[in-house]
Amino acid sequence: MIIDAHCHAWRRWPYEPAVPDPARGSVANLLWEMDRAGVARAVVICAAIGGNDDNAGDVAAAGHRDRLALFADLDCRWHATHQTPGGVDRLRALVDRLRPAGITFYLHEDQPAEWLLSTDGDAFLAAIAARDFVLSLACGPRQAETVVAAALRHPRMPILIHHLWRVRAGDEAALRAATGAARAPNLFVKLSGFGYGVDAGWDFPLQPVQRVARALAAAYGPQRLVWGSDWPVSTRFMTHRQTLEIVRTHGPFDTPGERDAVLGGNMARLLDGWRPG
Repeated sequence: MIIDAHCHAWRRWPYEPAVPDPARGSVANLLWEMDRAGVARAVVICAAIGGNDDNAGDVAAAGHRDRLALFADLDCRWHATHQTPGGVDRLRALVDRLRPAGITFYLHEDQPAEWLLSTDGDAFLAAIAARDFVLSLACGPRQAETVVAAALRHPRMPILIHHLWRVRAGDEAALRAATGAARAPNLFVKLSGFGYGVDAGWDFPLQPVQRVARALAAAYGPQRLVWGSDWPVSTRFMTHRQTLEIVRTHGPFDTPGERDAVLGGNMARLLDGWRPG
């Protein structure tokens, strides 16, 4: 079973420049792309951006819970509540309203992440962990030490790091930080967002970024990596099918078992209730 660990679905295209078909990122189009590529399930990383003020509610209302796992965005950097007190209560209200499968949290990647270790931040993470949710975390490699510390405080909560830790090809300091973070056993990394890693993000299969993927695979092992398409944002760089083949055909795996784990088995374990050890 192939499971996409990172995609989006929006009522309207949230980015500039505008597109001639504003609904191109709709749930219907996502399911169509999944069917064409043989993807059985997908994790929808919700993001209330670009006029999609209740993206999580929109995705929940669309249904298809048998195929789409809703990861609701909570207190992300675009929310006025970002890093403010009251996150535990907001989490409770969100869960009561939407019944998500996981939580999405976006940090400002160019700012310190010490809030995660503050009293409010720690309570926020503890509340997510207490509900046995997976946390999908957008952060950068220079925040890695803080993320590791937070992960070790909450070892029963799996944390999925977006887009190859946002390491750009050739940034050796960033790569060392990202691979060093593997010492936290509940950190997982998404093999997604390859196009962000170089200026020529269209140059499939992005061999400079493949070197980043191989280093992450060596550090985390195939059991802590998951494939994600980043659809429809990924269409800036490649087709949906190419987001799959950049890992399945060109990725850093030696055996069919490793590929199967990364393309779906690991995400299935996380959705079914991962436990350390």
